[in-house]
Amino acid sequence: MDERLKAFQELLDIMDDLRAKCPWDKKQTLESLRHLTIEETYELADAILDEDLDGIKGELGDLMLHIVFYAKIGSEKGAFDIRTVIQSINEKLIKRHPHIYGDVKAETAEEVKDNWEKIKLKTGKKRVLSGVPRSLPAMIKAYRIQDKVKGVGFDWEKPDQVWAKVQEELEELKEEVDKGVSKKKVEEEFGDLLFALINYARFIKVNPENALERTNKKFIRRFEHLEAQAQKLGKDMKRMNLAEMDVFWDEAKQMEARDE
Repeated sequence: MDERLKAFQELLDIMDDLRAKCPWDKKQTLESLRHLTIEETYELADAILDEDLDGIKGELGDLMLHIVFYAKIGSEKGAFDIRTVIQSINEKLIKRHPHIYGDVKAETAEEVKDNWEKIKLKTGKKRVLSGVPRSLPAMIKAYRIQDKVKGVGFDWEKPDQVWAKVQEELEELKEEVDKGVSKKKVEEEFGDLLFALINYARFIKVNPENALERTNKKFIRRFEHLEAQAQKLGKDMKRMNLAEMDVFWDEAKQMEARDE
């Protein structure tokens, strides 16, 4: 037997054992696993951004377990099992890659994506945005919305046009803030600005979620350095002024620059 299939069969056998014998595994449901799956997905996302290959391997294993777990519960309900789950994705991949399994031509990744969206509309999804999960985080959802409508031609032509929209939205936000009349209007304009920035990120080939999370991580590193240095000197950060804090902040930036 192929070693990959052998390893997968062992996982299926372990899942059968756990479901039959482990008190915790026996009481799990599709719903009870949901938040754990979301957590595991974010842990994988962290490992990817950290370029932690061992971490990625471990988190992929955790997600694989969840997939097998859901399939096991599905089989108990008589709804689906791991075989039908795999068959479903096999059929979908073949159907949506006619440039590999058919006579359609697609020379670039963009052409493949465009074909993918057109095929989905022909095979059941009658609305362009119906495939965007409602519970996605807002930034990822905005990016996916923009990417989806691009597939049917509803998009800007050049990055400069999108940048002009960003500047327009920034001015409209500033105008509402200066008026100070409607908090609701300020929030609306702020949302419009974020949406435009995410659109611009797409045009300059930047994933906005990854970019913001890397900035979050960078801020945390620098702040923790500041915090550690203040503690080392016995200083209470609440009593330090911004100029004192900036010394350690700049020190953290210089340390990062040396490590690059």
